Amino acid sequence: MEMQQNKGNRAIVIWLFTGVAMIIVQVLLGGITRLTGSGLSITEWKPILGALPPMNEVAWQAAFEKYQQIGQSKYINSHFTLSDFKWIYFWEWLHRNWARLIGIVFFVPFVWFIIKKKIDRSMINPMIVLFILGGLQGLIGWIMVKSGLNEENLYVSHIRLAIHFIAALGLLWYVLWFALKLSMPSSRIVQAPGLRKLSGWILGLLVVQLVYGAFMAGLHAALAATTWPSINGAFVPSGMFSQGGFLADITHNQITIQFIHRTLAYVLTLLIAVWYLRSARLPQLAAVRALALLVVLLQVFLGVLTVLNSGIKIPLGFALAHQFTGMALLMVMIWGRFVTRP
Repeated sequence: MEMQQNKGNRAIVIWLFTGVAMIIVQVLLGGITRLTGSGLSITEWKPILGALPPMNEVAWQAAFEKYQQIGQSKYINSHFTLSDFKWIYFWEWLHRNWARLIGIVFFVPFVWFIIKKKIDRSMINPMIVLFILGGLQGLIGWIMVKSGLNEENLYVSHIRLAIHFIAALGLLWYVLWFALKLSMPSSRIVQAPGLRKLSGWILGLLVVQLVYGAFMAGLHAALAATTWPSINGAFVPSGMFSQGGFLADITHNQITIQFIHRTLAYVLTLLIAVWYLRSARLPQLAAVRALALLVVLLQVFLGVLTVLNSGIKIPLGFALAHQFTGMALLMVMIWGRFVTRP
């Protein structure tokens, strides 16, 4: 994906950064749908007609009756009134429609740029990959929802949720990298192989941490231990190996997942502090290094607040702020790695 940075790319760069912002919003909407239990409220996938919500009370009642056929409604939300259903329906509808809007925002300007000959040959293949990634993300989302539309599964699997989440972050990573290639002059790039290697380790661990963040949200694992700095009075809590196997514990045991999530947060903070100190001699990294340290500390702080304020349910505001800073940290470290690319 090699291409030249020039002033003619300005409109394309704005377009791509708009896409980055919209993907961030979409991921946050996904977090809301999960934490409010809204993801299974729409039981059909209609790519075109589904853009409109039920238009009258008869249509609303029909949609509600379809929802009442699945296990989540029968065993968890059996007390729901039509008004309650409309609330969760709204969040899933907004999540899906925002995805449709992202598709329009990417596709229409793309066609316009081709007509105006603003896109050169070097950009075509990356653009095609971008659309494929976007389409796959939508497909993954529907497969995830469809898996919960039965009487057995009360929620969508947290494993499928993590795949959906990481696929969205992969798309975010790709679009951001593409935008940086078109916007950042070569004079801002520095040769720092050691620092680049360290940022690669940080990004790798951060992806694992984000997977465990999805596990935390999917299993509501914050409710398993609402204390800090200890975990229910211990730094290595009991019950971590009670699921019958190592793999089962690290992927399904709430207390184990929370322990891993916390531990990775401390390790990442330490590694980013080392990266911050080692990058001090490079003026090109002044802004990104300051942001990296600030965001990781804020991320840990918000994680602590989320845990401490989790009682009967996880506080939506703190959880979303924690999720947003996780994405922000990912983008900052992508920026840092981009600046030190060969």
